[in-house]
Amino acid sequence: MGGLVNEIAIEKTIPYKDIPDFPVSTVDGHNGTLIYGILGGKKILAMQGRFHYYEGYSMKEVTFPVRVMKKMGISHLIVSNATGGLNPDYKVGDLMIISDHINMFPEHPLHGKNIDELGPRFPDMSQVYCKELRDQAKFIALKNKIDVKEGVYVGVQGPTFETPAEYKMFRILGGDVVGMSTVPEVIVARHMGMKVFGISIVTDSGVPGEIVEISHEEVQEVAMRSEPSMTIILKELIKRIG
Repeated sequence: MGGLVNEIAIEKTIPYKDIPDFPVSTVDGHNGTLIYGILGGKKILAMQGRFHYYEGYSMKEVTFPVRVMKKMGISHLIVSNATGGLNPDYKVGDLMIISDHINMFPEHPLHGKNIDELGPRFPDMSQVYCKELRDQAKFIALKNKIDVKEGVYVGVQGPTFETPAEYKMFRILGGDVVGMSTVPEVIVARHMGMKVFGISIVTDSGVPGEIVEISHEEVQEVAMRSEPSMTIILKELIKRIG
């Protein structure tokens, strides 16, 4: 969550390693701390560091925190991520509100026996990302003179960055950005009836003619430059959640 953490009136922090059965982040830049506090007048849980399928965790482990949050009474899930841009109208540093996703992960988070008390066997995915929250976020961005895009996120396994041919394929399929997270957590959130809002930072370009060698450190640097604008949108959005 980057700079957004500084806006939280923190009441308690818990290292992931101290929570029974919780995975532990292994990626640089993912601190591995669960934060409880107040933001925008609302009680929130913030995950400072997430878990990825490419780290070797199963989908059930990756999405376990979302299950815990729902059981604790949380009704809305807000997700952010760093992505590669596929849409030629996007530039590095842009923010994109996620309107839909394409799931390219090799394992599904709902694979296996369904637990009916958590959600239905065949959950509807016709409106994964809440339109009301998206519209409010666009209004907040307009009011604060922040340029935002809106588009489709392609979720892939990783941990390699995409080849030029893969970037081209994902664009042909209808994607605007591509990343290695988010989709599993969002599917599980919708399975349990949570409302979801997602926002991406375009940290590198996968547009033909603009593709250059990229490192994880460079991705982090671009994300940090775009965080202040993302923080404004998310802070104001949380205030408006009823």
